[in-house]
Amino acid sequence: MPIQQSEVLYTAVATAENGRDGRVATDDGRLDLVVNPPKEMGGSGAGTNPEQLFAAGYSACFQGALAVVARQEGVDVSGSTVTAKVGIGKNADGFGITVEISASIPGLGAEDARRLTEKAHQVCPYSKATRGDITVTLA
Repeated sequence: MPIQQSEVLYTAVATAENGRDGRVATDDGRLDLVVNPPKEMGGSGAGTNPEQLFAAGYSACFQGALAVVARQEGVDVSGSTVTAKVGIGKNADGFGITVEISASIPGLGAEDARRLTEKAHQVCPYSKATRGDITVTLA
């Protein structure tokens, strides 16, 4: 369910110049990066790329969702990590992305970790925003 404009708590602003082969920066100056296509896509690979930026944002957001779900269930997930692997490739519409999310939760059995990860996937804003548009695999 989308949020209403009046419910927005924070808005990030970033501007790109020259698309995948240029620069991206936030309005507050905290992020200012050269972006280049990876070598696998014919670029120099000298800078970062949109897929890396998406993976960084998704993994951080998912980690936050995991912490929320764990707190609700009284489970300690300190020391846990979340890794997002974002792939890009051709599809029927041109290009599309895939995501694999893996969570490592020390001290938690595989079944409990899987259950928490699946619950986090239901509440993570990135997961909600991409649901139905990209393939997201949980590991």
